[in-house]
Amino acid sequence: MRRSCPTLRRCSGSGVRWVLLPARHVGRHGLQAHDMGDSLGIVRILNLTPENSRAVEQAAMLLVDGFRDTGSISWSNLEEALSDVRESFQPGRISRVAVDEAGNVQGWIGGMEEYSGNVWELHPLVVRRDCRRQGVGRALVLDFERQVAQRGGHTILLGTDDENCRTSVGGVDLYPGVLAKAQALENLRQHPFEFYQKAGFEVVGIIPDANGFGKPDILMAKRISSQGERSA
Repeated sequence: MRRSCPTLRRCSGSGVRWVLLPARHVGRHGLQAHDMGDSLGIVRILNLTPENSRAVEQAAMLLVDGFRDTGSISWSNLEEALSDVRESFQPGRISRVAVDEAGNVQGWIGGMEEYSGNVWELHPLVVRRDCRRQGVGRALVLDFERQVAQRGGHTILLGTDDENCRTSVGGVDLYPGVLAKAQALENLRQHPFEFYQKAGFEVVGIIPDANGFGKPDILMAKRISSQGERSA
């Protein structure tokens, strides 16, 4: 059953948003986000900018730490992660962080414009380990959806890799019958694709061997606007 939309209310200050979440939203992504349990939470989300050097470094540190147990070789060091964070400041990008009262980064979400702005790719999403299962990831996704909608986008696309056999499509030869295997996708060991399913995303395809043999990329998408809502 689809859940009702949480309340969003804008606070004073440019680019700042407080997101009030309903209870029991589950999530994790390597690309990551986690379940907040039965509590209500309020998450402060704002634009990540190059001037906020402290937040930029903290976001980069999240990438290094957040992906180390996913089987990925991406962001193996801070320098590489910092480069990717700084790339998120380019035109046609979205870069948002959840922060606590002291301004420390709890999570980071990024995205880029595709298909003339009709589609936006969500990449990456990472949540600090001690902030997981508190609704931070879910809040960042909700905020990202709103950011994309404000820019006239229709669909959000993402890829969530399986590089360590956490799903039924990892570690196997997907040919022939790739689509049949995608339809029968199962979560074996807490893979993040279920987080996105709970957030309204659908599996729309699989790229076999995207990260090496038996390491596919699971493609997911979600429509956020109906036909005709985007201005010409």
